[in-house]
Amino acid sequence: MKHSTLLVFLFVLLSSCNKELSFENETFEKESNIPCKNDCPKITIEVPIAKNIPIVADSINKKVFSVIKEIVYFEDDASKANDYKTLAASFINSYEEMHRKFPTETFGWEGKIKGDVEFESNQVLNIKIDHYTFTGGAHGYQGFSSLIFNSKTGKIISNNKLFRNAEEFKAFAEREFRKKYHIPEKSNINATGLMFENDKFQLPQNIFYTNKGLLLYYNSYEAASYADGPKEILFLYDEISKYLIYH
Repeated sequence: MKHSTLLVFLFVLLSSCNKELSFENETFEKESNIPCKNDCPKITIEVPIAKNIPIVADSINKKVFSVIKEIVYFEDDASKANDYKTLAASFINSYEEMHRKFPTETFGWEGKIKGDVEFESNQVLNIKIDHYTFTGGAHGYQGFSSLIFNSKTGKIISNNKLFRNAEEFKAFAEREFRKKYHIPEKSNINATGLMFENDKFQLPQNIFYTNKGLLLYYNSYEAASYADGPKEILFLYDEISKYLIYH
């Protein structure tokens, strides 16, 4: 009996090893039932779902979901939303609850989330999440989120684990950033109107692997005002290979 169980286990293991991780895009939409003429509240979530290698796919899918949840979930009890349909419904529920409290002041909410596999190699998998939300005010908020995974395990790789020495890379990146945005070498990093916290250059929250190179991407408000827009700088892999652990 034990011998048979072992054979079944080995068969399943070998079968899974022969499969390759794949992605299938799925779309989830929800609109408000409250009658409206213009700017009717709606949310659309289009997301790549990892498949074929259960443990790896599950790790990736859970992380992607948790990040999207942080963007569009506004209710108190976070445990209620455990799938994309519920998440989309919660966004609309939040709008309708706000509308009931302030019927003349509530404008049409909107959520647009689109995830794509930005880059894939034997070492890293990079998923890019393009997100836009409007929940009132002068304008909505659009930004990009980067999720970098170990291709073999599906575990997330934090930004500081991408580099052999994060401080050395940061010093290099700052020199190049100053050149691109014409900030004098010995001046404060915010001397030309940028908004780095504590007047010190920092690597962005979102770093992307692309087919052209490594992209440092600062969303609006991260390094500059909304009016100034996002900031970015691209490094060719050849020029930064000595800093990178993964490629």
